[in-house]
Amino acid sequence: ACQQANKTFWKDKPAPSALTPIHFSCYMGSVIVFHKFLKFSLFCFSGSELVVLQCFFSVSELVHSLFLSLTLCFSLSLHSNIAEALVSKGFATVIRYRQDDDQRSSHYDELLAAEARAIKNGKGLHSKKEVPIHRVADISGETQKAKQFLPFLQRAGRSEAVVEYVFSGSRLKLYMPKETCLITFLLAGIECPRGSRNMPGGMQVAEPFSDEAMAFTKELVLQREVEVEVESMDKAGNFIGWLHIEGVNLSVALVENALSKVHFTAERSSYYKTLVSGEEASRLRKDKIWANYEEKKVEEVVHVMEEKERTANYRAVYVTEITDTMHFYTQDVETGTQLENLMETMRAEIAAQPPVEGSYAARRGDYCIANFSSDGEWYRARVEKVQSPAKVHVFYIDYGNREIVPSTRLAVIPPAFSTRALAAQATEYTFAYIQVPQDEDARADVVDSLVRDIQNTQCLLNVEHSGVTCPHVTLQFADSKDDVGLSLVKEGMVMVDVRKEKHLQKMVTEYLNGQESAKTARLNIWRYGDFRDDDADEFGYKLKK
Repeated sequence: ACQQANKTFWKDKPAPSALTPIHFSCYMGSVIVFHKFLKFSLFCFSGSELVVLQCFFSVSELVHSLFLSLTLCFSLSLHSNIAEALVSKGFATVIRYRQDDDQRSSHYDELLAAEARAIKNGKGLHSKKEVPIHRVADISGETQKAKQFLPFLQRAGRSEAVVEYVFSGSRLKLYMPKETCLITFLLAGIECPRGSRNMPGGMQVAEPFSDEAMAFTKELVLQREVEVEVESMDKAGNFIGWLHIEGVNLSVALVENALSKVHFTAERSSYYKTLVSGEEASRLRKDKIWANYEEKKVEEVVHVMEEKERTANYRAVYVTEITDTMHFYTQDVETGTQLENLMETMRAEIAAQPPVEGSYAARRGDYCIANFSSDGEWYRARVEKVQSPAKVHVFYIDYGNREIVPSTRLAVIPPAFSTRALAAQATEYTFAYIQVPQDEDARADVVDSLVRDIQNTQCLLNVEHSGVTCPHVTLQFADSKDDVGLSLVKEGMVMVDVRKEKHLQKMVTEYLNGQESAKTARLNIWRYGDFRDDDADEFGYKLKK
């Protein structure tokens, strides 16, 4: 447009590439548009009138060598001069020129008339009233303040907002005019590619198409008036919800343009069907994030009849931890070498570049590395609870033990040693076919016996049946192949848990025979006879009726 409008300026200058946008500076001819006391009002006017609406411009004259004086007009029912609109609202003043000055705007008379009306009506900077002070509360990342605002935003339904900044395809900063606050807003219902981030452990590489997703969001909503529906808030004080612009749901638009995937949390929303259909269409096109997608083959469902015999498939494990509830954690011997190599490499890297003490902010559910109090070594861990900075509950994911440590002994886990590199090695199990005594002393005796016999030793494990929290298994001593649980039954330390499954009846019978032997010999819990028939609370048991 500039090239066609002024042949003189572009003469003897190389034409810009068709693939390269033309960048130039401009100002509104004959108008001063800055006034420090009206900056906020001017921003609100320009944000809603200039950026939101499509602008047209025409070159009126050359100023110096590279600066163009433009007459800007925006598309409404009638074309309006933005410079005149600013002057008429008292947001700008007209520059005084001599009548023979060729730098005057072609709309100079209209600008003077607009300024006269603004002075007469006391608009903007011509007002005799004190300039109002606009206070905007920035509650981005302020969890407590965000919690206070959340109920109001939820009850408000669709609220007006202006997009201040776009951090990524699904993360934005919004100005809420009604609430006069700035918030961080996350798009609900989608999983958008993450951009590169500078983490304490190093630069995190951007996921594919993260830049494209951010560019798409910027082009569609940056500095535009939008409507938002706030549904919830995350623990960092960021609001989560739906953003609409001119009838377009941004979450749906990103999914339809193959720049995001549908997140399972969208199932609860009224936009779920639209999101799923948009994802299906982009997946079929194999566009962008779906370019390398391969549909999983649907496996034929085979109805398995009830097992007639118990399956015995023992594998070698290393028992690392036994809890007071008689649950225990094991590591597979097959992957033991991988874990040893990972720990050795990780500790060498930490020794070369020690983490900054106190730089890690623990959050529940986060994976991290923790400095174990017993040996001072670093291990992979998961944060289970943050009681205070001095009391963080962690679970060592490769060994199954727990500890309360100060946050100063925690650090960000290096990406090369995360659970993506090697899955957590500690797996939780409990014993099959046995009932643990409810009496605390009797239970403690069983735990002590197990700690002496099998903790930090190699055993053979077989999964017998599933459980509510973890699989129920049988363990065998690696050398003698004796059943650990059956040994406890024969010693009179536990009772038998009678299972009804037909394929387990052989094992149940063997355990019941061992229990009868212990009862006859009056060993341990049977030393006073069969207490179960007495319904005696003092023994820690009650008769099942």
